This record gives sequence, C-alpha cells and structure tokens, in this order.
Amino acid sequence: MTEFQLNQLPPLVNFETIKILKALSGAHRYLAELKGYAETLPNQNILINTLSLQEAKDSSAIENIITTHDELYKQTISQSNKSSAAKEVEHYSKALKSGFDRVIEDKLLTNRHIIAIQSILEGNTAGFRKLPGTKLINDQTGATIYTPPQDAKIVAQYMTNLERYINAEEDSVDPLIKMAVIHFQFESVHPFYDGNGRTGRIINMLYLVQKGLLNIPILYMSRYIIQTKDQYYKNLQNVREHNDWETWIAYMLNGIEQTAIETIQTIQKIKKLFNKTKHHIRKSHKFYSQDLINNLLSHPYTKIEFLVEELNITRITATKYLETLVQDGILKKEKVGRSNFYINTELFEILKGVESLSS
Repeated sequence: MTEFQLNQLPPLVNFETIKILKALSGAHRYLAELKGYAETLPNQNILINTLSLQEAKDSSAIENIITTHDELYKQTISQSNKSSAAKEVEHYSKALKSGFDRVIEDKLLTNRHIIAIQSILEGNTAGFRKLPGTKLINDQTGATIYTPPQDAKIVAQYMTNLERYINAEEDSVDPLIKMAVIHFQFESVHPFYDGNGRTGRIINMLYLVQKGLLNIPILYMSRYIIQTKDQYYKNLQNVREHNDWETWIAYMLNGIEQTAIETIQTIQKIKKLFNKTKHHIRKSHKFYSQDLINNLLSHPYTKIEFLVEELNITRITATKYLETLVQDGILKKEKVGRSNFYINTELFEILKGVESLSS
C-alpha cells in the first residue's frame, strides 16, 4: 500500500531526457496538425458535438459504464427511456462542454471549474472529499493498491497547490509535460468521492485549450488509455513508488501523438462527408442551406423536430426534406416507438469505426 507524499509542484525532476524530448517532438507536431485540420472544417461545432459523444462513450467505458454506439446515439436525442449508461455518457458530454465554455470565458482552469465539471458528471454537489476511506483497489485480488490523502484539509491543500500550478503564467516546463504532471497529481489526490477518472481526462483537454494548443477540446485520450490500461495504472504507480517520471511522461506524450493522428484521420473523413453531402444537396435540391448541413453532420441521428427548431420551418417541410434525403440514400429512416429517427449512416460508421483506426 502506497501513501501519497507529493505536495510540491513541479517536482524536482529532469524533464529533458532523450526519451522525453523525443516523445515531446512527435506530440507537438501532431497536436499542431490536429489544431490546423480542425480549423479547416467550416463549422468546428460539428467536431465538438460528434467527437465529444465518442469520447464520452470511451471515457465512461474505462469506468465500466458500457453502452453501444447505437444505443448512445439514439438516446442522446431522445427525451425518455434513457438507460443509466446512456445518461452517464450524456452527463460526460455536458460536463465537457460546460468546462470548455468556462475556460474560454475565464482563461483559467480553477478548482471552481473542476468542481462544477464533476458535479455535472455525477449529478451531486458533494465537492472535494470530506471523509476518509477512499482507496484504489485491485479488481481481481481485492488488495489495496494505493491510498490517496485521507484528510479533507490535505486534499484541499493539494488541490489549491495544483490550481496554482495549472494557472502559473511563467513556467519553464513545456505545457505538454505539465499536462502529464497535472494528470498524475489530480489522479493521485483523487479529490472526489466519484468521477475522478472522467474529470481528470476532461481536465487534460481543457488545459490544452487554455494554453492555446487547441481551439476546441477534441484530443480524446480515453481510447488510448483503454488500449493500454494496465500500462497506464502501472506507470502512475511507478511514479508514486519509484519516482519514475520519465516513463510516465513519455507514456502520456506518446498518447497525445497517437490520439492526435487518429483524430486527424477522423476529421478528414468527416470533412470529406461534409463536402460530399453539401455538394449533393446543393446540386440536386432547392432546399440546401448551411443550417441543414450542420444539422445532418452534428449528430449521426436527427429528427423532424430538430429541423423544425433549427431551420425555423414547418413540420411538413422538415418531413419532406428528410424523406427526400432518405430516397437519395443520404439518410436511413428508422422508427423507434412512436418517433422516426433519421440516421446519417456514413457519419455513424465513421464514428463507430474510430476504434479501428489504429488497429
């Protein structure tokens, strides 16, 4: 069992090893490319809406909250009969967007923001832990792997220290290295009763936005962590037990690079579909509009009601548009209960197939 010790940031560690610098170069290169590719899409909100759903699914899966793509996409646009898993995923997406709005407005990432993010994720206002007893347990053996700080005053002290570190204006440490340090510190403090993992992964993205390395939060590392889950937890623990920062930081930097490459590929596919859909509707129908394209590409599923609200048209007109696009093969109609869903099958397959990009 390992007790938490670190309370000063940044740690007295040599970050300029060959291993770290090599990983840092690739991470910065592909993160910059990702930022540039995202800017080529006419409406970047499409990426926030679609990719945040994918990330929400994957991040929740790390916590053993499992839902299928089809269930997720249907239930996120339905107002009733949502499964608990789909609700968890929806809460994640809302927490991410809320955190993004706060960082953009305040130019800071504070404990107040972090508490608000966790509150949306978990649906409570408990805030930082007040009671001892939180431990990280081996699922297979039941043994205690790690004991975070137990005293409420120490938890608050560490989080205040972390808040200062996150928002320090003058710092010689590269921001990508700092992101890895921040993630380690947050997960080690484990400040909440629940939702620490998902909150920590949201903090990663918001920190990159705060530092101007991304304009929107689209570097979603949850799939990388799922694929390397044992390594992730082993590397965290090796910092605590052996002060092995080099391996941990290189691991996170490699995750940034790999995730950026995969996200670029996904954006390229979404952009290609965006242009294909735009050109087809503009060429074949008089009802072309940018708002319609945005609606069709912002979510794999849409409904008549969405077009009525977003395009300010009648229900009859919205139905005509969607049925026409079904005949064109752009959409697929599916009836669930009393509602008709219209599926952008190509967008669905792009997002469903994200997991196979690196396989």
